[in-house]
Amino acid sequence: MDGIILVDKPIGPTSAELVRAVKRHVRPARVGHLGTLDPFASGLLPIMIGEATKLAPFIQEGPKVYQGVIALGVETDTLDCTGTVVCTADSPDLTVATLGETARRFTGAIEQIPPIFSAIKRDGVPLYKLARNGEDVEPPAPRRVEIHRLTLETDEPSALRFTVACSTGTYVRSLARDIGRALGTVGHLSELRRLSSGNFTLQRAFPLSEVLDALEQGHAANITIGLREALTDLPEVTVEGTIAQRLRNGDSRALDFLAPPQSTLFKVIADGHLLAVAEAVSRATARVLRGFNHP
Repeated sequence: MDGIILVDKPIGPTSAELVRAVKRHVRPARVGHLGTLDPFASGLLPIMIGEATKLAPFIQEGPKVYQGVIALGVETDTLDCTGTVVCTADSPDLTVATLGETARRFTGAIEQIPPIFSAIKRDGVPLYKLARNGEDVEPPAPRRVEIHRLTLETDEPSALRFTVACSTGTYVRSLARDIGRALGTVGHLSELRRLSSGNFTLQRAFPLSEVLDALEQGHAANITIGLREALTDLPEVTVEGTIAQRLRNGDSRALDFLAPPQSTLFKVIADGHLLAVAEAVSRATARVLRGFNHP
């Protein structure tokens, strides 16, 4: 099978464990996921199966939306609720004006230092492995990310509820740390739930138990998003006959003069299926970036 299944990841398992659980039902197809969610986090986790794994470069750059809770007064080494406490501070009195100003401060293009407990590699080794081995790990270099929207609210002094829409590559744990410090205290991420990733939303996701049950019973088609639908933002060109065959043989020149106007990337459809994702090089030429096999 080929397609994307949107899973509502529960708290507990790793993203890799969910992939392995799905893979047991779809072997020998390849399986991958978009955007790792930590074990303590829940929410939308797109699982790509078969030919859909080729879609990652075209769909992983979309903005992400999260909701969560920042626990104030305590900072941990992992910057989340699973870590060891490294410092504490009094929680400040929070007002609507203070929270609004803080949210504005962290909206737009910002720089953040990723957590030491992250998958960023140093000399080929993920930093989290070095940190867990007790090694002295230098913090990674600051990274520029985009916070499109941020709201902060509280109904108790030591907890902030937030909603954030952000660019891919944003570390919400770092954001929680930085917001705590900006408020004159410290903080860590105690809850996190992903609501959307690009065009995929949690409303279309299925609980893991339902996904595994559908796969086991052979009802995967009922929960799977096809390759063509997954690229809903891209304009499409339909080809047939000789042109389709030339593209299957790797001849990008078959797309000459076929690229839609006012577009760089576009999808090529043959027999109702996604045949390729292509890029317009000029008004007269285009090249295939990725080809897809289908029955």
